[in-house]
Amino acid sequence: MPLDMRLDFHTALMKMNGITMQGAMAVSGLSTLALAALTRGRVRSLVATAGLLTVTSFLITRFGNVPINGRIKQWAATAPPADHAKILSRWELFNDARTCTAIAAFAVLIYVAVHQAGERAAEHHGTHHGHLGSRCVDPGQPE
Repeated sequence: MPLDMRLDFHTALMKMNGITMQGAMAVSGLSTLALAALTRGRVRSLVATAGLLTVTSFLITRFGNVPINGRIKQWAATAPPADHAKILSRWELFNDARTCTAIAAFAVLIYVAVHQAGERAAEHHGTHHGHLGSRCVDPGQPE
């Protein structure tokens, strides 16, 4: 992609995502950590791991991508430095890292949700049958 197009893309992206994405990432991290506080055992460990991955994604964005975004904004107004390709490569490395941590957090939460739903269904199924079984009366037997 031509450099001027890339700079225009980054500038537009910063206008759209700025505080909104960082706020959403912070809320995601805090909500998973709150969920971890409300759960117990292995589920707590898994949800806490997802929360830490989310916080990591936020920190990578805040201290990796955002400072480079500020530099890119300056380049769009002036001219990129001679080592702009190296700096853009670092931005991509940070972007890949935060994407991987966010996907990993989401995958852990999906695993927890599916596992919990399966356990609840099994508990409900067992309780439901036990409950029905205690209500069923054999017509040949006295109540």
